[in-house]
Amino acid sequence: MNHSKIAFLIFLPLLFFQTHAIIFNIRNNCPYTVWAASLPGGGRRLDSGQTWTLGFPRGPGRAKIWARTNCTFDAAGRGRCLTGDCNGQLQCQTYGTPPATLAEYGLNSFAYKDYYDVSVLQGFNVPIEFQPTSNGCTRPVRCTADITGQCPSALKAPGGCNNPCTVYNTTEYCCHSGPCRPTDLSRFFKARCRDAFTYPEDDPTSTFTCPAGTSYRVVFCP
Repeated sequence: MNHSKIAFLIFLPLLFFQTHAIIFNIRNNCPYTVWAASLPGGGRRLDSGQTWTLGFPRGPGRAKIWARTNCTFDAAGRGRCLTGDCNGQLQCQTYGTPPATLAEYGLNSFAYKDYYDVSVLQGFNVPIEFQPTSNGCTRPVRCTADITGQCPSALKAPGGCNNPCTVYNTTEYCCHSGPCRPTDLSRFFKARCRDAFTYPEDDPTSTFTCPAGTSYRVVFCP
């Protein structure tokens, strides 16, 4: 390989990180393989201990990151996952199907701040930690309890635990209209994951902020 090609290959990742200034490191600490998903961003198989690094522009934007479990994909990236499946595609172009624990963020979305949270509004499948890593912002958000093992019978799902809105789809659980309050089933999640979004109007205890331009780390099974 000639010197010009070597220089070009070295320059490519530098160009990527300079033009995508916000960095997300996604790490699988689970003792099993997960198929990480990000929308936008696509998807990646992560064996235990592996990391996937994504870069995002500084402009306003919203996205979700989650883990898929028990997946099988062919060489073309088509297949199926037990939890978090995104229309049978390795490279996600749609949000995953419940149950799936979500890391959600709004980059530079309001008042020049980032908003980030861990949500169980789509249920729970894999323990997760979501933490800022720059701009002096360090507040981690976690949901690491044994939600699947302790899941109420009405919410149990293969590979995880559903949110009550997914199961019942009623105003009581989904807040379709009018005042919205926690329920006994949303309290099941809140008692185990106090920082997590557990019902649609759970913002006061579950939304956290950082200065715009902050980078983040997502860890499965922290």
